[in-house]
Amino acid sequence: MPDLLHRPFGTHGKVHDITPAIAGWRYVGFALYRLRAGETAAGALGDREAIVVMVEGRARFEGAGRDWGELGERMNVFEKTPPHCLYLPDGSDWRAEATTDCTIALCTAPGRGGHPARRIGPEGITLTERGRGTNTRHINNIAMEAEDYADSLLVTEVFTPAGHWSSYPSHRHDEDDFPRITYLEETYYHRLDPATGFGVQRVYTDDGTLDETMAVHDGDVVCVPRGHHPCGAPYGFEMYYLNVMAGPLRKWRFVAAPEVEWIMERDG
Repeated sequence: MPDLLHRPFGTHGKVHDITPAIAGWRYVGFALYRLRAGETAAGALGDREAIVVMVEGRARFEGAGRDWGELGERMNVFEKTPPHCLYLPDGSDWRAEATTDCTIALCTAPGRGGHPARRIGPEGITLTERGRGTNTRHINNIAMEAEDYADSLLVTEVFTPAGHWSSYPSHRHDEDDFPRITYLEETYYHRLDPATGFGVQRVYTDDGTLDETMAVHDGDVVCVPRGHHPCGAPYGFEMYYLNVMAGPLRKWRFVAAPEVEWIMERDG
């Protein structure tokens, strides 16, 4: 089993590059760039589609043969304002030039040429509340199932208040048995406020063959190949994560862990 927890391998330039080969799976890829004003990043997608997320800062983008101008508005992810994003189909080249210090996420999955390049957000992305009690968190849906923006990718942002749980009640999406459940690989890009803090993520299967509990720090990525995957934010530290999911079917159907089924039934 490849390592599930990935620390950034630097503080500048490309600091994450999680490919299917590295993760030991077939679909999801995730790269992260931290650029200073005036610096550039570029690439070619090949047979993969991408959703570019401006996590923080601003940059000018070219991609799929078009100049998209400057993307980005929020300078700190914990402002919680809707992100500026860009969908690029497979076969695209892309280039970004930072106009301020910025953080850019490149979320990828197999493409089939089924969707055109387009801007996503900030219009149409609304911060919504999910859960109840200390399971309450806030969601910026970028490209989930209701938004027909991509061939494979499902992408969303989640803000978990200090002292709360998220991706909870514990659930899994690791079987290809629609409509009961779908197979979706998933990455979590974590941020903490204050950045000196930590959170907790557990990844475990019902039979116990996978059971890892990780302390996650600001900038870490966790890969979820299978099993349940709840997150906890200790008192004093707010948690953000950017989720990327993909699999053979672009639908999100999950099954709750047996020990928390009663919570799902109560809360609906």
